[in-house]
Amino acid sequence: MSQENGRARETEESAASWLLRREEPEWTEQDQVDLDQWLNQSMAHKAAFWRLEHGWGLADRLAALAPLKQDAPPQDPRSWQRYWKPLSLAASVLIMIGIVGIMRTVPSPGGEQNIAQQDGSVLQSGQVRLATAIGEHKVVPLADGSKVELNTATKIRAAVTEASREIWIDEGEAFFVVKRSEKVPFVVHAGNRVITVLGTKFSVRKDGKKITVAVLEGRVRVDEMANGRVSRSATITNGDMAFTNEASTLVAIKSPERVATELSWRDGMLVFDQSTLTEAASEFNRYNKTQLIIGDVETANIRIGGTFQASNVDAFVRLLDDAYGLRVEQMENGVKISQ
Repeated sequence: MSQENGRARETEESAASWLLRREEPEWTEQDQVDLDQWLNQSMAHKAAFWRLEHGWGLADRLAALAPLKQDAPPQDPRSWQRYWKPLSLAASVLIMIGIVGIMRTVPSPGGEQNIAQQDGSVLQSGQVRLATAIGEHKVVPLADGSKVELNTATKIRAAVTEASREIWIDEGEAFFVVKRSEKVPFVVHAGNRVITVLGTKFSVRKDGKKITVAVLEGRVRVDEMANGRVSRSATITNGDMAFTNEASTLVAIKSPERVATELSWRDGMLVFDQSTLTEAASEFNRYNKTQLIIGDVETANIRIGGTFQASNVDAFVRLLDDAYGLRVEQMENGVKISQ
């Protein structure tokens, strides 16, 4: 085994050890601090830990489908060391079989790390791809101490180091809690907009050419880029929102209620205030494989308000039926709603 492979094996084993320890009831705040310090030592540590964490989640889901053995011995929560070898072996198998979406680090000639995807494509040096499926919600710590929270069906790339902090939103929506740094700005790229902050809490949503920025705390600068240069800028602060579409930018100042509504997805909820049924259906369709299909113009223009669980599309349809007596048809590709 080469020295390089030996280091990789060592990193994987350390990541597995941390993951197992974190599942124990004796896990403390100091343990979390120690884990964060280990993760921040290198991108290799983060990549190894995320791979195993993803595999662990898949193993849990598979285990939930298996029948329980009646003669299975009771588990001792303090005896994780006893199961270290079989669990680490299981984690290794999960890595080797190539779980969909798992990333692995590949050393580049310059000593930096590229991230190789399962399909063989390689991202730019230092970038990590993060993604969520429809209905999935994920919180990921970044190397600088910041955090990114991914909403449903979101794809981003992150390159966060001591010298540079950059995020690319390819599609979807993300909420950022940015650790303040006077020296290194935190930059988010979304379409032809560049959002720059020093330290704040804000969200960015990319829906085709439409970009929405909502600021919960702090100050954010939104730059419109043209031919690699800034053509226009807008600065928004607490409770402000910016809506952009190609060359147009609209800023809604001091709209804390609207910001709260925009961020309701973080609690798994959707909030509507006199929204058309078409708008509401579009939002529900972001979070569910069961798609809502509006059958006619009259139904599409119905105005609704209220708070709904994003993942419970069936309950929403039942409420529509109760309130408006709408016709509900189960279709092959979703649920059709009409008069």
